[in-house]
Amino acid sequence: FIKLNDSDWLSRYYARKSVLQPVWDHLRLNYTDLLRSPLFPVVFNVAFYLFCCLCYMPCNLLGKRWAFVHRYKIQKNTQPTRTNFAKCFWLTAYNHCVLIFPAGAAQWYWRPPIPLPELAPNLGDLMMGVVGCLLLFDFQYFVWHMVHHKFRWLYKTFHAVHHEFMSPFSWSTQYLGCWELFVVGAWTTIDPVLLQCHLLTTWIFMAFHVYTSVEQHCGYDFPWSTRHWLPLGLFGGSLHHDMHHQKPMSNFAPHFSHMDKLFGTFSECVRIPEGEKPVQET
Repeated sequence: FIKLNDSDWLSRYYARKSVLQPVWDHLRLNYTDLLRSPLFPVVFNVAFYLFCCLCYMPCNLLGKRWAFVHRYKIQKNTQPTRTNFAKCFWLTAYNHCVLIFPAGAAQWYWRPPIPLPELAPNLGDLMMGVVGCLLLFDFQYFVWHMVHHKFRWLYKTFHAVHHEFMSPFSWSTQYLGCWELFVVGAWTTIDPVLLQCHLLTTWIFMAFHVYTSVEQHCGYDFPWSTRHWLPLGLFGGSLHHDMHHQKPMSNFAPHFSHMDKLFGTFSECVRIPEGEKPVQET
């Protein structure tokens, strides 16, 4: 009877086994303590953010000298200066030292280690979970973003710092006030919990969210940019968000474009040609 019961359990296990199971088994069996630590999501997000910024940094520094890169520049007459980079480095370091790492340390102190499930999510569940988290975050940030632009006190107090750069570049992604960074970080952490996502789904959502955030601020619309992944301009990408920095009362959604189209805040995305200076609207 016991053997039959074990056999039934194994049959159910392998029937549900995901193509991601070998990857998940390797991670959970070899890096158990690391993955269970409440500090892991914080370190993972910060490390991946720095990696993404460094990937786009050569374009921001030298893109004007490389014709094959400069052709994809959205605002061709603008180039970040060393002062711009220094301001972004300083504020990013300050926010992480004052807010991000202390919050992570607090979680490590108060929160118990996270249990790792034995089974990996199947590919369909993972993709649906990532899309669900992106859509939920899109709605949350769209409302927050629009409200902070509509009410001048909120804008000047909490969000105006991000709009110091009319022409964004990779390191300006987290050029944010502490309040905005806290809100964004909280939603990124809580949304997968609300949607009951697997940990692997959560980490992939976080990585994709970080990458797209940096890409939206990179200042370039490359052929492989995320806005080309979906038809009908459903995914905004760098062109969509670059337009928001030129026309701050439009294009509030961070990832997709459907919320802006539904609420009438969508603005057509155009490149600024060589020799023409962009005019920022207020």
